[in-house]
Amino acid sequence: MDQRTELSEFLRSRRARLQPSDVGLPDYGGRRRVPGLRREELAQLAGVSTAYYVRLEQGHGENVSEAVLDAIARALRLTHAEREHLRRITKPVRRRPGRGRPARPQPVRPEFQQLLDAMENVPAYVIGRRLDVIAWNRLGSALAGDFAALPPDHRNMAWQVFLDPAARELYLDWEGKAADVVGILRLDAGRDPDDPRLTSLIGELSLKSGDFRRLWAAHDIREKGHGTKELHHPVVGRLTLRYETLRPAGDADQVLVAYHADPGSSSAESLRLLASWTATGPSRQSPSAAEPSGSQSPGSERSNPAASARPAASPYDGPVTGGRTGPRPRRSRRSVRAPGVRRSCGPLPPLGHGRRFDCGPGLVPGCASDPTPAPGPAAAGSPASPRRRASCSGRMARAASAPATVITSAATRKAVR
Repeated sequence: MDQRTELSEFLRSRRARLQPSDVGLPDYGGRRRVPGLRREELAQLAGVSTAYYVRLEQGHGENVSEAVLDAIARALRLTHAEREHLRRITKPVRRRPGRGRPARPQPVRPEFQQLLDAMENVPAYVIGRRLDVIAWNRLGSALAGDFAALPPDHRNMAWQVFLDPAARELYLDWEGKAADVVGILRLDAGRDPDDPRLTSLIGELSLKSGDFRRLWAAHDIREKGHGTKELHHPVVGRLTLRYETLRPAGDADQVLVAYHADPGSSSAESLRLLASWTATGPSRQSPSAAEPSGSQSPGSERSNPAASARPAASPYDGPVTGGRTGPRPRRSRRSVRAPGVRRSCGPLPPLGHGRRFDCGPGLVPGCASDPTPAPGPAAAGSPASPRRRASCSGRMARAASAPATVITSAATRKAVR
C-alpha cells in the first residue's frame, strides 16, 4: 500500500464529511464546488497556512510535527482510532526497498486456548492480524462458522463476510458488519502496510466483491470494541447477543471476542440449546487446542508430523557392538572370520539381498547349520567372538522374515530353469 496515496485520500475523505455548520464556520450559501470543507477553511481551523496543508494533503508528511497533526485531527473531528491511523500513515516505518519479508506467525499460548475451552457456554474466538481467526472454542465455531472445516486461508472474518454467502443470512445487519470489518482491516493496513498476506487478501476481496470496493474507498477506520449483534442462526433461529473484546497482556495483535445474551431472554435459552446441541456433535478444535500444552523440542513429533507415522522399532535395532545405534554399516567382503567358523549355515534361508550369513557352532541357539567346525588347527577350543555372536543373531532374525525363494547366483538360476 502506497503511504502517500493513503494519506492523501484519507485526509480528503475526512474533510469531505464535514460541513461549515458542523465546525462553526459561516455558510454563505451558493453552490460549493467540493463536498465538505475547503482546504483553506480546514487550514484556518487547524491554525496552519493553506499551502502547508495542501502539501500535507498531497502526501508529503515526513517533516510534519506532532502539534500540527493534533491540530489537524481536532479540526477534522477524528476519533481515537482515526488519530492513530493518521500518525502511522504520515510517518511510516521506512524499510529497505526490495526486501520483502514473510508474514509473521500468530501463535496462541496454550493457556489462552485452555481458557477458551473452559468457556463452554460462551461463544468465543481469537482474532489476529488481518482479521485471521486463529483460535476458537466449540460454541464459538457453532455460532460463527465451522472454522476447522475451512482451509487456513479462509479462516478470516473479512473473507467470510464478503465471499461466503452464508454470512449474509447469519448477520441481519450485514451492511453494518461489513463496514466494521473493512474499518478494522484498513486500521491493520496502516499498522503493517508491508504485510504480503494482507496485500493479497485486499486484492482478492477487491476483485471478487463490489461491496468491499465501495466500503474500502470510504476510508473509514474502526476499532474492535463492544456492542450488540443480531444473528439468524440456521439451528436455533434469531439471536440478540452482546459482544465484548478483550486483549491479552503481552500481545496487542490478538483480541478475544466473546458473545453473551441477556439473562432470562429468549436468546439466552437459544444459546443454551445451541451449546447442548454442539456438545453431542463431533469435536472440532482449533489448531492450537489440538496441540499439547507442554513444550517440546524441535525434533519432537509436534514439529515433525511424519514422526507419528513411523513404524515401531524392531527389538534388533538396538546397539550391536560397542554401544553403536542406528543402521549397521555395510561390511566389506574381505571381513575377518573367527577361526573354525564355516562360511554358510546350510539349509537356513538366504538373506533378501542374496548373501548368506556366517555363524558357527554354539553361536546361535537352535541354529540348523552343520555343528561340525571347519577343519583347521585353530578350530578346537576357539572361543566365539562377541561381535560375531551379535552379528549372527541379528542376521538370523532378519532372515526369518525374508522370502525363502531368493536366487543367489546365475548358476542356481540356470539350475532352476
